Amino acid sequence: MIRRELWFGLSFMALIVIGAAAVLVSADTITNGHLGLLMLSLVVVAIMLGFPTAFTLMGMGMLFTWLAYDRDWHRTLDLMVQAAYKTMANDVLIAVPLFVFMGYLVERANLIESLFKSLHLALARLPGALAVATLVTCTIFATATGIVGAVVTLMGLLALPAMLRAGYSVPLAAGAITAGGCLGILIPPSVLLIVYGATAGVSVVQLYAGAFFPGLMLASLYVLYVIIIARLKPQWAPPLSQAERAVPLTPLSQRLADSPAAHAVVALLKGRRNADVPFSHVLRQLGIVAMPGVIFLLLAGFSYKAVTTVEAQARYEIEEIGATRSGNPAQTESAGGLQEPPSTGGLQEPPAEGGLQEPLSGDAPSSGPLSEPPGASAESAAPAQAAPAQPPAANAPVAEGASVRPAPTWWWVTFAIFGALVTLFYLFLSFARLEIFKMLLASFFPLVLLILSVLGSIVLGLATPTEAAAMGALGGMLLAAAYRRLNLSVLKESVFLTAKTSAMVCWLFVGSAIFSAAFALLGGQALVEEWVLGMNLTKVQFLVLSQVIIFLLGWPLEWTEIIVIFMPIFIPLLDNFGVDPLFFGLLVAMNLQTAFLSPPVAMAAFYLKGVSPPHVTLNQIFLGMLPFMGIQVLAIVLLYIWPQIGLWLPQLLYK
Repeated sequence: MIRRELWFGLSFMALIVIGAAAVLVSADTITNGHLGLLMLSLVVVAIMLGFPTAFTLMGMGMLFTWLAYDRDWHRTLDLMVQAAYKTMANDVLIAVPLFVFMGYLVERANLIESLFKSLHLALARLPGALAVATLVTCTIFATATGIVGAVVTLMGLLALPAMLRAGYSVPLAAGAITAGGCLGILIPPSVLLIVYGATAGVSVVQLYAGAFFPGLMLASLYVLYVIIIARLKPQWAPPLSQAERAVPLTPLSQRLADSPAAHAVVALLKGRRNADVPFSHVLRQLGIVAMPGVIFLLLAGFSYKAVTTVEAQARYEIEEIGATRSGNPAQTESAGGLQEPPSTGGLQEPPAEGGLQEPLSGDAPSSGPLSEPPGASAESAAPAQAAPAQPPAANAPVAEGASVRPAPTWWWVTFAIFGALVTLFYLFLSFARLEIFKMLLASFFPLVLLILSVLGSIVLGLATPTEAAAMGALGGMLLAAAYRRLNLSVLKESVFLTAKTSAMVCWLFVGSAIFSAAFALLGGQALVEEWVLGMNLTKVQFLVLSQVIIFLLGWPLEWTEIIVIFMPIFIPLLDNFGVDPLFFGLLVAMNLQTAFLSPPVAMAAFYLKGVSPPHVTLNQIFLGMLPFMGIQVLAIVLLYIWPQIGLWLPQLLYK
């Protein structure tokens, strides 16, 4: 009996073949453009049949290029060599193996188990704590690795058994794991954004800055949905028992505290009175307790100085336009605006005593009707001499006030929120919470520090994506070494998997370049543009049509195939409808996450099914995916209605 997925695949392929045949039959004359559309259809069918994508693109591209060049093999092979060299010379793609290597090293550092445990204890009081901790862990880990299959598989091995033991609904648990694992497609450092930037000619730095807030918005919507469901239907996500929320204290901490709920700061300040506790232990604990406050003060101080200080270059340009800063008359005359030539008589040429008095009507030079220029020259000389004295007075307040400016509103709001969180941390810091905080210091903060240092250096312009990826790879090695997971076998496995993934991406680019060149050579791109423009679509209609097509293509195809095959078709159409390629890339990245969760060919479901207990069925996983897919559609709508969610940060940093 043929499975439903196979039926769907065969039906989809038959639909493509029938559509291509209908286009060819309905055409009055078969042109090269129709051959281009036929090539596109055959490529999709061949990929769905299981042929390697890169070599299918290269084979089809060379075959149809050979037909377009009237069976000239020399020109066909020249095109292949040029396409391969173009890919090899693309500097942006150097970041791909480095980010992938960082991801594999972080994955093998075995951080995810301790990260999940510390997060679910820290969030134990929230409804649906295990599912919320799963989503937060997936978000952080997806940001560090960007590999959907790895995140879904690891969380399926770790979080799914824990949620099932706690009595969670199978669809809710499966949906949280698959939805959280797919966040690596959108949240930087995403390999998809690098590939899209190289394909569309968009700055990867701006793509990373633009994807940051949409990714956080989507993760927040997931968490909000889980909390609401756990509140409305507690039988789907039972709260953790008191035993599951208990945090064991160390022996020295037990001597300091009467109970785990005792306030840590007060007990530590009195800890010296207890002779059984070494003073060095108390100092270490106080140092850990003081860390959030110190970090908050340092961040507030340095960021306040950064946002309120105006660079000296701007003041220099203002003074350069005006007069000199010195009061020396000689300098004033040499830099006094537009005084050229610097004579005291203004524009008196020729410098005769009577100026331009021609013809003379009397002996006295001032008695004639045309004797005004001498007086005028005398009057124009006074303003010319007085003019340099005015700009310094006008520029002085600007030069003094330009060094400092008020802090923007977003800075006050951001640090007011952080300040409130730090205050709450100290008000409710018990010994149990202190132990959880130490667990987070060992698992959560090193990973977040690595991610923020990599992304921050890219977004703030301190390093290119390639340079930041190299530093991230080094940071991944140091992180694995710090957790005693870096050995020769882990290094060899990470290098092998990195080479395998990078080779796949680069060969895809070579095949895509050959395929795109053949498609344009045959006139397929012009035919598609003519067809789309002939529909007289508005901007909204074009965006809806393109996103629906990408969503449907996400069922049978991987994101790499969609980016390298179909983005070169969509990108040239964006100018006709006034669509920003950066904004279009954010919509595509969010849309492809939806495609990963849409049955019946949702790849994330098969990743999870491979590591699930036998009683967890694919239908249950698909059922759990549907609400999260609806949230993704809602996020796409919100991003379209308020594009500043994705464009505000790039415009702020790179305007």
